[in-house]
Amino acid sequence: MKAIIHSDGGARGNPGPAGIGAVVKIGEQEHLFKKYIGKTTNNQAEYQALILGLTHAKELGVTEVECFLDSELVVKQMKREYKVKDKDLAVQFVKVWNLMSEFKKITFTHVRREQNKLADQLVNEIIDANT
Repeated sequence: MKAIIHSDGGARGNPGPAGIGAVVKIGEQEHLFKKYIGKTTNNQAEYQALILGLTHAKELGVTEVECFLDSELVVKQMKREYKVKDKDLAVQFVKVWNLMSEFKKITFTHVRREQNKLADQLVNEIIDANT
């Protein structure tokens, strides 16, 4: 089973109050997930949003996944084009790397924020609800 994941994370203040959102689309069905994660950085939130989406995709029985993120940093790190120099981000990178083994095929694509509107909306909703 194949899914498309749009994920986004954001922090107001960087670091600041942060939220994550993920849209897992299987066929025509969209599964929406959002979570408030407290005070952290934008990059931490981006990784945690990807983890949220991948974890739920696995639980839904997905075997192939296309991931779309508006974080160029995370995409390039997952594609091994950039090294992960920040030790805290390295922890999140390893979590995603380990989750990758749960899928037969996985891809990461950078998209502009306008192409990630629903995931961005989920982030803003959860931050607004918790601040």
